[in-house]
Amino acid sequence: MYDVIVIGAGPAGCIAAKKLGESGYKVLLTEKMSLPREKSCSGILIPKSIQMVEKEFGKIPESVFSHPPINQGIVINSAHGKEYRFESEGYNIWRNLFDQWMSLKAEYAGCTLQTLTSATVCEEEKDHIRVTFARMPAVKGGNDLKNGKPEIFHEKARIVISCDGASSRIRRDILKSPSDHIITYQTFCKGSIDLDYGFFHAFLDPQFSQYDAWFNVKDEYLIMGVGVKDASLMKHYHSKFVSYLKSQHNAQIDSFEKEEVGLMPHITPEFRVDLGKGRVLFAGDAAYLLNPMGEGISSALASGSAAAEAIKTEFASGSDVNPSNVLNTYESNLKGEIEYMIRQWKFLSTISPEFRSFQNNAHRFP
Repeated sequence: MYDVIVIGAGPAGCIAAKKLGESGYKVLLTEKMSLPREKSCSGILIPKSIQMVEKEFGKIPESVFSHPPINQGIVINSAHGKEYRFESEGYNIWRNLFDQWMSLKAEYAGCTLQTLTSATVCEEEKDHIRVTFARMPAVKGGNDLKNGKPEIFHEKARIVISCDGASSRIRRDILKSPSDHIITYQTFCKGSIDLDYGFFHAFLDPQFSQYDAWFNVKDEYLIMGVGVKDASLMKHYHSKFVSYLKSQHNAQIDSFEKEEVGLMPHITPEFRVDLGKGRVLFAGDAAYLLNPMGEGISSALASGSAAAEAIKTEFASGSDVNPSNVLNTYESNLKGEIEYMIRQWKFLSTISPEFRSFQNNAHRFP
């Protein structure tokens, strides 16, 4: 019997697992991929994220940085072509290396780390959660559960923290609700462009995407991406966006290196946030926590930390775990982060009419 099972070794899962592990609790941290694993993400740490990471994990190693190592902020281009520049110095990192570093820190803190292990079902019993896992044996060249035959096994825990992303299988199963997410498609090319490499550039013109489009630089790669609701249209919008960058910003594409497809939560004007049910808490993208322009690392860290603190508070009471107490404390711990997220979305609505409904409907969140 584990005290806590944490599903997903991203920022939310790693910070939760480390905080609980170093407090002496028996923690299992699982990740469905092998580490390091690719994660489609801008890989930008804003000052808030840097502060949380360095407080909990220590100095971020140079090995996880990409070039340029410092991100100067974000430039938002409205649907009407107006530019809004927000300067805020952060870090430009590779998520695969960053997440691996954090997961190893969690393991050093006393957690059991299992990779190639995918949680499929969480079943609540009288005083614990029974989690069904599918584990893939490590094979050369295989880093997911698509190759070979997985081993099915079960583990028990007093509490589970589900940090398994925007399409969380655990959240869908427990809440009996479909996922609502944005599909991200980005390409990595070599070449040049007349945009400041030190900034992340977001474009809100609906001609280029069904959500937003973006450009940033990591090492020698020019990264151009779009967010869509309809996966069949992602390359259509991406082509229009690249054509725009060529005509308006002198983009020169010398070679195409790779493409990435990912998911992020679709934040709606109602600001639906799912923080848990029974003995299962949701954190990060699985909880539908996301700041404008897809910045989710800070809210993932904040929610993972808040979930761990709520569990520690309940465990310290010395009595049997009361799931309602844990969820209520978690919600209280995260109230400030959710209010900050809503303020950010409301601010975005003042820049772009595409997001105006957020301004009009923000009061619906309790």
